[in-house]
Amino acid sequence: MTTPSLAPFHAPRRSDFASDFLWGSATSSYQIEGAARADGRVESIWDRFAATPGRVADGASGEVACDHYHRWPEDFDLARQMGTRAYRFSIAWPRIFGADGGAPNEAGLDFYSRLVDGMLERGLEPWATLYHWDLPQALQEQGGWNARATVDAYLAFVDAVTRRLGDRVKHWITHNEPWCTAIIGNYEGLHAPGLTDFKTALQVCHHVLLSHGRAVPVIRANVAEARVGIALSLHPLRAASASAADQAALARHDGLRYRWFLDPLFGRGYPQAIVEPGDMEAIAVATDFLGVNYYFPETVEHAPGDGPLETRVQPPAPGTAITALGWPVAPQGLTELLLRIEADYHPGPIYITENGSCYDDVVDADGAIDDVERRDYLQRHLAALKDAIAAGVPVKGYFAWSLIDNFEWAEGYRRRFGLVHVDFATQQRRLKASGRWYGQFLAGA
Repeated sequence: MTTPSLAPFHAPRRSDFASDFLWGSATSSYQIEGAARADGRVESIWDRFAATPGRVADGASGEVACDHYHRWPEDFDLARQMGTRAYRFSIAWPRIFGADGGAPNEAGLDFYSRLVDGMLERGLEPWATLYHWDLPQALQEQGGWNARATVDAYLAFVDAVTRRLGDRVKHWITHNEPWCTAIIGNYEGLHAPGLTDFKTALQVCHHVLLSHGRAVPVIRANVAEARVGIALSLHPLRAASASAADQAALARHDGLRYRWFLDPLFGRGYPQAIVEPGDMEAIAVATDFLGVNYYFPETVEHAPGDGPLETRVQPPAPGTAITALGWPVAPQGLTELLLRIEADYHPGPIYITENGSCYDDVVDADGAIDDVERRDYLQRHLAALKDAIAAGVPVKGYFAWSLIDNFEWAEGYRRRFGLVHVDFATQQRRLKASGRWYGQFLAGA
C-alpha cells in the first residue's frame, strides 16, 4: 500500500544511534497470552466485551490468542534471535486478584516470575506494563474506573506485583494509553467496557491518572532503583484549514487529546477541571521517563453536532499511503510530535514504547512472509526518530509493536502488526521479512 506520496529517505543504520540506545519489542497480556481460565485467572472486561455479540470482528476473543501462556519460551527465543535487548510486556490483573480482592493469586504471580526469569536468561531486559486494559470484570460491576475505589484496588495490585517481581524488574509503566481506557472504552464504546458516556469517560481518565500518580511511590518503595513512567498514545495535530472554525476545533481537540494528559502529568493541571484536594499533586509526581506510542497524525475539523467537542478527525486524503487499518503512514509526524513534547514539557528521557504497522500479510508457498510495506514503515520511522534525536530530543529507546501477531482488540484476528507471523489455527510462528530486517539492523548489517 506504499504510494509515491512518501518522500525518498535513507534507511538508518544501527550506528546512527547511541551505543546504549535500547532496542526492544512489545506485546500485551490479553492480546497474546490466552489461557483465559488457567491457574485462577478470573474474567476481565475484555472477556465480557468479546463475548457480547457484535462487539469484536468475527466474534473473536483472547481466550486462546497466541497461547503465549504456554509458548513463551519460543516467543522469547524469537525476540532474542532478532537481537533485541528489551521486551515490553503487560501483567494481567485478572491473573493476580480474584473477584473478592483478598490475597493475590500465587499461581498468577508465579507465571510472571517464570516469564521474567525467561527474559533474563535470554538477555532481554523486562519492561513491565501494569495496566494494559484488562480490568477484572468484578471491579467493572462495582463501577470500574469510574469508581474511585478502583484506584485503591489498582494500588493493591501494583503492590503485590512489584513486591514479587521488583528484585528483577526495574522498569515499570503504570498505564498504557489512558486515552483508550477512558475515551474509546467509556465514551466511544468501541473497546471494553463498551460504555458511551462522556462524563463517565472524563471521570475514568482522572481516576486512571490519579492511580498512576499514587502508584509511583508504591513502586519505588518496593523496587530498588526503580525506573517508572507512563505510556501515552499521542498524535501530532493539525487543523484542516486556516478557518477560524477549524482552528478553534483544533484547540478543543488538542485540549482533550494531548494536553488533558500531559498537562496534569507535568504539573500544569487540567485545561479546566475541579478535582479533590491533593489529586493534581499526586498525578504530577516526578517520573523517570515518558513512554510515547506513535502511529499517525490527526487532522481536525470543526464538526457542528459531532460529539461534545464538535470536532472530527478527517480521513486520509486521497493518494496518502495508508496501512490495512486505513491509518496514514506519516513518519515525519513522529519527529513533529517528539519535538513538540520536548518543547512543551521537557519530560526527561523518552522511550518510544509502541510504533508499528498493520498490513495484510501473505504467506508464500515456501512459508515466507515478504512484508515489504512493514519493513519500509519501520525503516522510515527509525529515520524520523533519528531526526528527532539529532534535533535534541532525549529519546533513549524504541519498542517495535509488536513482537508477534495477536488479538487486535475489536478487530479480532483480522489485523496483523507482528514482526513474527502467527498461524492462529496451528500456533506456528514464522519470522517475517520485517523481523529479519530488524535483526539485521540491530546486528549492524
